[in-house]
Parts: sequence; structure tokens; C-alpha cells
Amino acid sequence: MEDLVPAIEEAYLELIEGRGANRLRSDIVTPTTYSKDGLYALKSMDGVIPKFGVGAIRINSDILSFPEEDGLMRRVKIPAAPNRRYVGLVLLFSTHDGAPLLICPDGVMQHMRVGATSAVAAKHMAKKGSCIATIVGSGWQARTQLRGLDAVFDLKDIRVFSPNGQNRERFAREMGAALGKEVKSYQSGAQACKGADIVACATNAVQPVFFKEWLEPGMHIGTIRPAATEVERPAWEKIDLFAVLDHHDAPEIIYSHAVRVGEDIAGQGMGMAHDEFHASLPSLPMIMTGRHPGRTSDTQVTCFLNNLGMGYQFAAAGHIVYRKARAAGIGRELPTDWFTETVHP
Repeated sequence: MEDLVPAIEEAYLELIEGRGANRLRSDIVTPTTYSKDGLYALKSMDGVIPKFGVGAIRINSDILSFPEEDGLMRRVKIPAAPNRRYVGLVLLFSTHDGAPLLICPDGVMQHMRVGATSAVAAKHMAKKGSCIATIVGSGWQARTQLRGLDAVFDLKDIRVFSPNGQNRERFAREMGAALGKEVKSYQSGAQACKGADIVACATNAVQPVFFKEWLEPGMHIGTIRPAATEVERPAWEKIDLFAVLDHHDAPEIIYSHAVRVGEDIAGQGMGMAHDEFHASLPSLPMIMTGRHPGRTSDTQVTCFLNNLGMGYQFAAAGHIVYRKARAAGIGRELPTDWFTETVHP
């Protein structure tokens, strides 16, 4: 994370200055024979960072389900491939000669780039000297949210809340050992957020998990779900500054067989609803470059809406993974000729 946060930050600067390029994701959603209440989704997203000399495409082939857990409906991917595995790939290419450089699974990289983006947002939007962080959620995304914040801030008080006590305790124990710091488990979300400088919402719930009564002056809230579904709407009027990652966040979603479960379910994570409010918000790169003033006092409440997943982020992360893997001699060398051709495409 110490490598990824500055790379992601630099990549966003390249993007807003017009030197990087990102293409919005595309999703094809169809029925699946795996289960009657599930869906199949084929997803792709890509981006190019000339400064890093790479372009990347991320591809997912997913079986989706929509269970209800602890009163909340969730969008869950099923490890339906042979040996109970998921299917997600990152392909990295050279902008120098077009050659393929790297093929790797996307799972760890996916969580890391979200955590790094939230950390960059907190760096530029939270009040200086923030040292008390609360993580709402205890899954994989929550882990990298905490790792990202810990890479940017000198955290003195780390807290976690989630409705699943067993997961919450395991998160506190394992992340405490990983960071070498105490992580406190809270049974109450309100208590976990009381006095926090930064609250990172990191769940797969499609209903709110952060509430108006939890807001305090100076607090920064980060979300990873589209349209800030994790923060209840009545809280929005009490937030002084919102920012989105990017305004161009409407992916192409293609349905077959009229399987429109609804954008609130099948489309979760596929972008933010476009309206005048969201269009009026500054983007994170605008705040980073001074195009928008951002936070102007330590009493303001700020909220970052991580509304968009970018293939561009995988180019930044893939660049680091490729460089470090080559230096460490990690991975398997595959003949480049397997992935190139003599026939003009």
C-alpha cells in the first residue's frame, strides 16, 4: 500500500491533466443455468497511463447472487468456477511496443486499488492530523481501507464495527497483528464512530450503514458503494463537502432476456445515478490540483463518494506489481509469441 497510494495519486493527476486515459466499464448481464435466482455478468474496463508506459484491461466473468443477511440485501459473487474459484483477470501491456507484460488475477489488486483511492481522498479531504479511524465493515474491502488509511495517517485509535460479531472480532485480531497496532471491536456503530476523525464505510450492503446521528464536526466519511448508498440520505444535508472520484461514471450495461433485476440490485457498483446534485460535486482530482478549494476548516464534515471503478486504476497497480515481480523473480515466464500473431488483426 505504501507503493500504491502515491502511484494512484500520481495517476489521477495524469488523468485530470489529459495525459492519462480511461474507458468506462461495460457489463453484459444475462441469466445463468447455475441457479434460478442468480445472474451471469461479463465485465470489462481499461485504461492507459503513458507516463508509466502501460495500458491495462480488467475482465470479470461472474455468477451473482442477492442474499439477505442481517436484514440487509447484498450483492454477492459466487465462486462457481471449477474448484470453487472466481474468475477475474488483469492484462497489462506495454505502450512502447504493444507487447503483453503481465497476466494475473484481479482479486487482491481490486481491493488494494479501492483502499488506495479512499486513502488518497482522505489525505486531501480529512482534517490534518487525523488519527482516529473507524472502519464500518469487516470483509476484504474493509481490510484494504484500513491499510490505505494507515499508510497515509499516523493512526492512534483504530476501531471496527460490523453486525457480524465473529467477523468483526477476527478482523480486529488479524488486522491488529498485521499493522502492529491495537484494533478495537465495537458492538455499536454509533459508539465506534463517536469521536472518529475518519469513518470508512466498506460493505457490500445496498442499504445505509452510516446514519445522520453519527455525524460530528470535522468528520470525514468515505464510501465505496455507488451513489453513497452506505450513507443515509437524511445525513447528506449535514455534510459540508462532497466529492466524487469522477463525473464520467455511467457504464454501458446490457441485459438479455429482460433480466432487469433493477439497477439497485444487478447494477450495484456500476456507477452513480446522474442528477444535478452529483453533477455539481467536485471530483477528487479537482481538489488535489486546487481547481476546487476542498476542506476550508477543521469543523467541516466531508464525504468522498467512490462512485467509479476504473480500468485505469489497474494500470497503475499492474505497473507496480509487474515491476516488483520482475525485480523479485516472482511469477512464470510465458512465451510472448503465445499472445502475439503474424496475421494483421
